[in-house]
Amino acid sequence: MSGGNELGLGLLRQPSTVLFGPGQRRQLPALVAAHGDRALLCTDERMAGEPVFHELAEAMRGRGIEVSVYSKVEPDLPRGNLLDVAEVHAGARFDVVVGIGGGSVLDFAKLAAILLARGGDVGELYGENMVPGPGSPLITVPTTAGTGAEVTCISVVFDPDKGMKIGVASPHLEAAAAVIDPELTLTCPPGLTTATGADALSHLVEAFTGRAKNPSPREIEDHLYIGKNLLTDLYCREGLALVNTSFARVVADPSDLGARADTMRAAFSAGMAINTAGTAGAHAIQSPIGALTHTAHGLGVGALLPYVMRFNLPERVAEFAEIGRILGVATQEASPEAQAHEGIRRIEDLLGTLGCPLNLKDLGLEPRHFDKVAEQALLATRLTANNPRELDHGSIVAILERGYADDRSPWTV
Repeated sequence: MSGGNELGLGLLRQPSTVLFGPGQRRQLPALVAAHGDRALLCTDERMAGEPVFHELAEAMRGRGIEVSVYSKVEPDLPRGNLLDVAEVHAGARFDVVVGIGGGSVLDFAKLAAILLARGGDVGELYGENMVPGPGSPLITVPTTAGTGAEVTCISVVFDPDKGMKIGVASPHLEAAAAVIDPELTLTCPPGLTTATGADALSHLVEAFTGRAKNPSPREIEDHLYIGKNLLTDLYCREGLALVNTSFARVVADPSDLGARADTMRAAFSAGMAINTAGTAGAHAIQSPIGALTHTAHGLGVGALLPYVMRFNLPERVAEFAEIGRILGVATQEASPEAQAHEGIRRIEDLLGTLGCPLNLKDLGLEPRHFDKVAEQALLATRLTANNPRELDHGSIVAILERGYADDRSPWTV
């Protein structure tokens, strides 16, 4: 399977404004005021109780902004949250929607900005390019370093009727502005730091080793995820270099603001990459595993990554070899295959540094689940289409078997 970018294409999709750096949250009232004087702040119960959240809300009110708060967003964004906000704020009109929180909060804010402005049900928006038009302007303020949701134009919703997570992907979900302040991650609990860090690393690896699709102009117009390209690769290289040192520093000292900033910039870089390149096999397989085991998304993709990387290696020797060089564990003098194996082992070391499980048994997955997981994973065609090596039922089951057995031996073709 060819993976080359024969077109020499570079393409990014991104917010109009990105503010990055310690203390930049203080720019939020001015950004909100530029859009109007009625704002809906979306968050979860934990963040709503933090003094910094109240400080931001009061600073907006000090600018003459009428602030409403929705603070009931739950992890893994259940569809019910979106039904609830539509009921609570039925008939209300907001000049701007602000999401302050982790990935689920930001995904919620993206969809709330659409549904409160245009009406309808989120179930009508599932899939790619099903959002009929823009919603209210959106500002994203992440409080974790991992999902990249502050800059991506996708939201993932858990639909209990379907028993699975479903994506809503549309350029209309893109934020008008993202405010990325590493100080907001200083209170991030260790378990959340682990899960979000593993998520960011998986984004970087899957975007860098995914398919380059050489899209036509019409395909670029019709699809969000048109494959890895020159510009997404730049962000992946930057993000990989950052996590190579920042993960150990964050674990050693969670109050290290420089380490938090580097990790958050890596997560932002990963978000910039997947917003065009998309994610791939590990994300497709994790979704049904998460539904079965009720484990965090980041831990699931992290536990899968060692086995998916080895499955994909025969198609991506050059990319994994470059990862080895970026991470400082491979030299040009070694063979490409040796460099690639070193790169994969270093990725595993980084996951281990975070405290991420490195096999599927530790997640609670059982062999009796394998067939169901494979069937569900293949439904995520948006993700499987990005995987550099063809995935089918048998290959997914083989990945699961190796992941369950903690078998990290080389995968032969």
